[in-house]
Amino acid sequence: MKKLLLVLAACCLTAGFIYAQDSNQLVNVLVKHWETSKEFSIAVANAMPADQYSAQPAPPEIAFGAMVNHIASANGFYCSVALGTENPIGRPTDNSKDAAIKNLTKSYDYCIDGLKKMPEADLMKMRGKGPRQTTAFGAFWGAFTHSAHHRAQLEVFLRLKGQQPPKYQF
Repeated sequence: MKKLLLVLAACCLTAGFIYAQDSNQLVNVLVKHWETSKEFSIAVANAMPADQYSAQPAPPEIAFGAMVNHIASANGFYCSVALGTENPIGRPTDNSKDAAIKNLTKSYDYCIDGLKKMPEADLMKMRGKGPRQTTAFGAFWGAFTHSAHHRAQLEVFLRLKGQQPPKYQF
């Protein structure tokens, strides 16, 4: 019986040590998905030829380049709420391919870098003001789902212009 208790105690200590080595498991999972989203979003943005960035499928839809910038701006906004910092993207007005992809990349880097530095316990802290207050996790999740929604629109834009969207890689 003593041997069994010693083995159990050793297992518990080992498990505790292993868990302590990765105390940011949720943050790490979020970072992984954000990195995948960044890679895929940039691939989708790159798939449209530069001369088609002003293409507008039909009113009232916004042009392809403006949508890329919208994703970048929203990423910056949501993540600034989660991180309690200033949005480094603002509201871009240059919708050219080079500028929009630069903004998109910057927005993803800002979110990913901020998330990597965040202690997991801070994900559940309330952020923002008034009726739109949410947890840091809620703000990161909101940005993630918002970008996926609009990235899907970009894929439709690509198809309308005869371009093949890149394949999603999990």
